[in-house]
Amino acid sequence: MSGYVLTAEKITEFGEFLRKEECQRTTVEKYLRNVRFFAAWLDGRAVDKELVTQWKACLQERQFAPSTVNSRLAALNRFFGFAGIEECRVKFLHIQRCAFREDSRDLAREEYKRLLEAARHTGKERLGLVVETIGATGIRISELAYITVEAARRGRTTVDLKGKMRAILLPGKLCSKLLAYARKSKIRSGEIFRTRSGKGLSRRQVWREMKQLGHRAGVESTKVFPHNLRHLFAIVFYKAYGDIVKLADILGHSSIETTRIYLMTAGKEHVRQLNRLGLVM
Repeated sequence: MSGYVLTAEKITEFGEFLRKEECQRTTVEKYLRNVRFFAAWLDGRAVDKELVTQWKACLQERQFAPSTVNSRLAALNRFFGFAGIEECRVKFLHIQRCAFREDSRDLAREEYKRLLEAARHTGKERLGLVVETIGATGIRISELAYITVEAARRGRTTVDLKGKMRAILLPGKLCSKLLAYARKSKIRSGEIFRTRSGKGLSRRQVWREMKQLGHRAGVESTKVFPHNLRHLFAIVFYKAYGDIVKLADILGHSSIETTRIYLMTAGKEHVRQLNRLGLVM
């Protein structure tokens, strides 16, 4: 080991590298944040495999969720590849797939309706329409920028992210709502969901406003975040049509295994399924 010291300058260079690789802005931010966490823990010590292994154990001792540990290790491993010190890479934690979702994260259809009603009653028209758009199409929060006036007129939009392009069809009723909102807001073209200054809504802003909306609607905060609307769409679509292949295409998943994760039932439903087996005499 050559005694590689992780400096602020090297982390900045890593960020530039990720941007040139056309990584998502949120991915770049997450990777840099996690590498900085590790650098602070190193406190000036040179990087080696043993220290990285200690860092991994430290995260586990501090009872971080396995998925969080793996997320931080992914950032480090990507950095080590960039820095040419592949020998420092460590293995991820093995996480056994869970057969059900935690009840605290399972957003029910009725709770979704309460969010929309709360938005209407409190005059949060834009936020309500954001919730409805994600819920009715299953798009990612990062894909909101592709919901434009032109797209609402055509009834479809084309998303180009991570080097992948896919067409997203928009329900007719949703298109009517989007165009009515655009006319009211004097938006003639381009992105429909904008701030007062004309910039597109940020992930952080939508997240914050949704948490406030959840409080007003009486929905647990653990259930109210943009990506959970995508899970709700997946569950409702699959229950209606039972076509996991088509659902994977709609969600933009390259693997059906990813789509299966979206379709996990809540813990309470899983218990009901076990009870219906009638194997306890």
